[in-house]
This record gives sequence, C-alpha cells and structure tokens, in this order.
Amino acid sequence: MSKLKGKEIYLRALEPEDLDFLYELENNTSIWEISGTIAPYSKQVLKKYLENSHRDIYDVKQLRLCICNTSEDVIGLIDLFDFDPRNRRAGVGLVILDEKNRNLGLGASAIELLTKYAFTYLDLKQLYANVAEDNMASIHLFLKMGFKKTGVKEDWIYANGSFKNEILLQKIKE
Repeated sequence: MSKLKGKEIYLRALEPEDLDFLYELENNTSIWEISGTIAPYSKQVLKKYLENSHRDIYDVKQLRLCICNTSEDVIGLIDLFDFDPRNRRAGVGLVILDEKNRNLGLGASAIELLTKYAFTYLDLKQLYANVAEDNMASIHLFLKMGFKKTGVKEDWIYANGSFKNEILLQKIKE
C-alpha cells in the first residue's frame, strides 16, 4: 500500500522523515490520556519504532498511517490496533495534532479511507473505537461515520485524580 487517497487528505505509511512529527505528537502531554502514554519518548526510541514500522499487520497486530493534507504535510495519525484476523476486527485510533486542522472533516475523511481499506482489503467484519465519555468531538465524529455506541466501561480511565467512563463504539460491516 503506498497511499489511500481522498479529496482533502491521503493516508500513507510512516517514513523515516516523520521522526520529528512523531516526536512532537508522542510527547504532547495533552493527548497522553487518549494514547495511554505515561512517560516521554526519546528520538532514539521513536527512530527504532520507525525502522520497524514496515512490519506486516498480521505480525505486529497494528497498522499506523500518517494523515497528510493536499500540501503533503503530516497532520495526524490513524491506527488500526489489536488487529484480530480470526475474529475479523480491529480497533481504530485517530489523532490530529494541531487544533487548527480539527473540525474540518479531515478526521472523517481519514476514518472513511481506513474503514474502506479494513473492510475491503483486510476483510474485517467490524471496527471499534474506545473514547473517553468527555471527548464529545470524537464521539460525535465516530457516530457521524456510522459507528454505534454499544457500551460503557465504567471508571475505565484514571486522569487528573479521578476516574471517568469510556464509551465503546462499533461499526459492523453489513
């Protein structure tokens, strides 16, 4: 796979030149809650990660793609994680780093491209997303993209001294 193209964005594999973007994103404490990160990453660790990012989804159970705009700037990442080919499902994670690129439909385009890829080429039956209950923008986005709220994990995320619920959203291929 070289690129998955949409009108306003395209998805592509990680490249060595994405190191600085990945370093900025992974060390942005404002998104650690959604990524499960608890400590900063060094450039050395991220460089090794990039060197192994070509590994097959069937081997590493994850696929991370860059979300690029028409100017070819990387604006975010979208992941398939916990890839389970036997049960034909995977989780979806999405982050757009700069707030100026949010609420423009770019996340929706990325989810649409990834969903088509997962359902067509990986022959998955379902995708799911886990979203903190107070992340209304992400909940709205996934609902808009045809995901349905199917469950609540109570007291699932501990952040800033208290617990919060996590919403489970699923999209099942018809």
